[in-house]
Amino acid sequence: MPDDTSGDSASKSPDDSADDSKVTPFRRPRKCPICRKPVAAEHKPFCSARCADVDLNRWLGEAYAVPGDPVHIPDDDPEA
Repeated sequence: MPDDTSGDSASKSPDDSADDSKVTPFRRPRKCPICRKPVAAEHKPFCSARCADVDLNRWLGEAYAVPGDPVHIPDDDPEA
């Protein structure tokens, strides 16, 4: 019986395998949620340390909030 696989590998040149590795990315590059510039890997998901600090300040200043039911915090004085 002839070996059908030997003919396929002989017909491909080494350059054909390099063409297979060229894949276009499915997603568009992400943008910084603060300033909309391209994201930098060292500050992901932000573009810079400044934008990361701006985002942190917004969380700490309660400009951002996670949705949910309000939580009742009891007073410190148990006798009241």
